[in-house]
This record gives sequence, C-alpha cells and structure tokens, in this order.
Amino acid sequence: MKYKMPFQIIDPAILKVILREARKQKLSLLRASEQHLKELAEVAHSIKHKGLPEYLVCKKLPNDLGYGIFLHPEAEPLVKGQVVAPYTGETLLVPQNVSDDALYAFEPLSNINLNREEQKKFHAKGRYHPRRHYSLHVDADKSGNFTRFINHSEKPNVAAELVRIPPNSHGVPESPLAVIYFITKTVRPGEQLLVSYDGDDHSYWSALDIKPFPLFAKTFYLEAGKKDLQISKPFAR
Repeated sequence: MKYKMPFQIIDPAILKVILREARKQKLSLLRASEQHLKELAEVAHSIKHKGLPEYLVCKKLPNDLGYGIFLHPEAEPLVKGQVVAPYTGETLLVPQNVSDDALYAFEPLSNINLNREEQKKFHAKGRYHPRRHYSLHVDADKSGNFTRFINHSEKPNVAAELVRIPPNSHGVPESPLAVIYFITKTVRPGEQLLVSYDGDDHSYWSALDIKPFPLFAKTFYLEAGKKDLQISKPFAR
C-alpha cells in the first residue's frame, strides 16, 4: 500500500497561520491523553512499516465502490474511545469561495484570514482581498494513510476529532491541531470501519452532487476462514 504517512507534516508557514487562528478563534480542542499518545505511536509504527495495523484489512469492494477498511475476522473487537489513526495528507490553505470537488480533503479549520504576504504565498493566482476567507485542508488524494479508505456511512462507528498533541515521550510529533479518527461504537471482527463524511451543514455530498451508497458495518463483511468479502442479505442497518 503506497499510503504510509504516519503523522501530518505541516509547512512551518501554515503552522504559523494555524497557531494564530487557533488563538483568534479560541479553539477548544481535545488534549491527547497518555493512552491516546501510546495508541498513536503504535499505529504510526504500523503505518510506516506495513501500511496499516495487522488487525485491520484493506479490501476492494464490489460495484466500483473502491476500497474499504475492515477489522480482521480473528481480531479482538475495537471499543469506543480507541484510536484508529491520524488522518493525514497534503496540508493546504484554499479559498472558501471556490467550488471544491476534492474527494479526500478534510477541513479542520475554516474562516481563516490571511494578510497580503500570506495570500501571495498560498493563493498566488488570486488578487489580494483583506476579507477573503480561507480553509485549512488536509488532502489525502495523493498522500496520506489507510484512513482515506474508511468509507462514508450514515451509521458510522468511527468519528474524526480535532486533537491537540502535547509534548510527549512516545515519539508523537507535537501539534496544535491534528485530525484523529476514534472508534465511537464497538466494531466487531469482520465488520467494516465507517465514518460520516458530512459535517453539521451536510455539505459534502451535496457539493459533489452525489448520492452515497448506503453502507453499514455489515453490508460487506469478512468471515473467518474466507478470503473474499461476504454480503449481507438484506443489507444490515
């Protein structure tokens, strides 16, 4: 698997903007606990060396649905609050007034104001406007890790949280803002990991003008002793 980015890499100039906007917008972020940091360090090691942890499986789905991430049928269940992995990719600052068709872009911060020099650096093709708003994008289209293959569902068992990574002894890079996927509902062996791509404004699918396939944890599943995906009939809901 070519996607082996264990942690987010942020351009120092963008990091400066994030720090300023976090203070300005008075962001209140979850602080990673010692247990979170330990789990992040373990999964990062697996991503770097193997692509994903041994207890997870990346499988091609039928009907041109791409790939999906499943819990190995012989693994222990994943429980609420457990770290899945950081969501990583290319870090960008993009204008909010431009139509966006990025399929793998996560937007952890919006309503960012850039000064003239910053707009020239990050939006060289645009004319300077002091009131133009920008968004921070983490785009996993060309780089990232296995989290980009976690599919959308209206009944997810995974959720993204904005987390502050403090100084630590686990080798996890300090960060004012990281996107971390957590388990929100017990994932049982063979089930697919799923997350909702839509935010509170439900704008993701409407912007793409796509009606998403109705996936649930057991729509497709892995069965012990079998190599191929099994399909629930009818689809589990």
